[in-house]
Amino acid sequence: MNDKELQQQKDNQIFRLQKEVEKLKKSIKTQKYGIVWADVPEAFEDDVENKLPVLEEVSKLAIKSKDDKPTHILIEGDNYHALTCLNYTHKGKVDVIYIDPPYNTGEDGFRYRDKRFIDKYPDGTEVPKDHPFRHSYWLSFMRKRLELARTLLSEKGVIIVHIDENEILNLGLLMDEVFEEKNSLGVVIWNKMNPKGDALGVSAMHEYVLSYAKNKDEFLLQKNTLLKRKENAEKILQKASTLFSKLGKRTVPESIKEVVRPFNYSKDKIKEFEVEYTLELVNTEFQSWLSKQPFSGGEKAYKYIDEKGEVYRGVSMAWPNKEKAPDEYFIPLVHPRTKKKCPIPKRGWRNPPETMKALLVKGMVLFGEDETKQPERKYLLKENLFENTTSIFNYAGSDDDLLEMLEIDFPYAKPVNVGKYFISAIHPNPKIVLDFFAGSGTTAQAVMELNNEDKKERQFILITNNENKIMTEACNPRLQRVIKGYKTYEPLGGSLKYYKTGFVGKHNILDADDKDKLQLAYHAGEMLSIAENTLELTEKTDHWQIFENKDRYTAVYFKEEYDQLDTFIKKVKKLNKLVSVYIFSWEDDPFLDEFDGNGNITVKTIPQPILEIYKQIYNLI
Repeated sequence: MNDKELQQQKDNQIFRLQKEVEKLKKSIKTQKYGIVWADVPEAFEDDVENKLPVLEEVSKLAIKSKDDKPTHILIEGDNYHALTCLNYTHKGKVDVIYIDPPYNTGEDGFRYRDKRFIDKYPDGTEVPKDHPFRHSYWLSFMRKRLELARTLLSEKGVIIVHIDENEILNLGLLMDEVFEEKNSLGVVIWNKMNPKGDALGVSAMHEYVLSYAKNKDEFLLQKNTLLKRKENAEKILQKASTLFSKLGKRTVPESIKEVVRPFNYSKDKIKEFEVEYTLELVNTEFQSWLSKQPFSGGEKAYKYIDEKGEVYRGVSMAWPNKEKAPDEYFIPLVHPRTKKKCPIPKRGWRNPPETMKALLVKGMVLFGEDETKQPERKYLLKENLFENTTSIFNYAGSDDDLLEMLEIDFPYAKPVNVGKYFISAIHPNPKIVLDFFAGSGTTAQAVMELNNEDKKERQFILITNNENKIMTEACNPRLQRVIKGYKTYEPLGGSLKYYKTGFVGKHNILDADDKDKLQLAYHAGEMLSIAENTLELTEKTDHWQIFENKDRYTAVYFKEEYDQLDTFIKKVKKLNKLVSVYIFSWEDDPFLDEFDGNGNITVKTIPQPILEIYKQIYNLI
């Protein structure tokens, strides 16, 4: 190492110390309440923390479908390094982060490599429950990843985290620190309805699901946030349709069939019990059926069928606030049959006169037998298929049979229906869903099943390492099988790109020299294609790569020698879609003059913008 390099190394060390002092000073001034722990530095194998991370495609593991469904992304590698790369490709782009991190039970395989190299502390082995640094390791591990995750979220994005009793209190405080308490959307209790049989204290039968917005105010500006589909609405509508189809026909009521079944009457005898179905009888049978179902109170409230076959309920039209409504909200409604005025709510009607008149014209006001009953608004079930996401979620099922059929050996996998519920019940319309604790790939299957059900185009990005062959024997095979179809499981379709984290150069971001920058440029193509969501490589030479999707291209000139640049520019100008062009440059020179008059071309440079993102991360963590 020459004198210049030695001085640069010293300057970098001083810079790191200055940043640490600044963080401590800021913490002392601003932190009034929160969580404090021994922040233990984390070591990584093969000295990779001293190199620059990149993403490299494993093309033989890709799936290319001819359908118009999304192309999804699967990344194998440590999630810290993968998240670092995504901070360049997806900063501010992710709508939902949905994770099921290690619960730190002492038996769940959570590992932490203590960078201090003290013999009695873990070197990547499982952290036992009685370890004095058990919680510190977990918090140190999680904070780095949550901070990286936060920068990936869009301003209207959310993060959803599963956890159990082992770390719920610590996680809550950590999430408050990273995402700010004001952005909390609440905690859902997932009631599994199956208590642990080996408990030494209170037998837990639930987990916790925490959700935070990147910016709660922005998140809530979207329509239909924090709404869940009424779980049994389709069953109710279907039953009502079946019963309504009997209107005007003669048949034996279901309640009579149940009574006479044990007597084995002849068909002729049973025929004697036939009646003509009236709307009243339709409603009687409907309400009898509803009363026997394990539905929620809100669902059972839709217990009426009208003359058009619509399922409905009545809802109060009273002014909802404690203060009295304006005077015009006290105009009485006249009963349509008795022509007498009906009671007015104590604080007035909920709606202004114009709205009340419109409801009356549409037949959306329910009157009683006479004027003594206060009128209600008519709510149709088909127009109210969603309700507020509540703090309790009851689900006792498992996917053991599904995984057995798919021939995936993965114990305690989170059920697909649980993933579908939380992804859809919190964010109304996510475009990109990220899971960086992918496990067996439940989140991916949940996203694809949701897409097939509501015809939307959510894209998932999954990250997992290959510890205990979790990627090669569980996650990737499962995704391959559910995309293509397997045995009795119908194919979900879509395409898949498989990447691994790799490392280039010999120095970390603060010490990166020209050779490191060249190596980063040479290997940046896949990351740039991910950033632009142009995932199909259509051409590659020793100097450039071209990627595309159905709407646009990404063209990358990655060599420092410009002897092929003219040829590259001519090729780019002939492309018939929008093009994002990246050209290697030692300076911040975007080569704009070379593409004058081409409004469909956007020009950027590499590798310096990537290094700047990495530098921000280096100083953040």
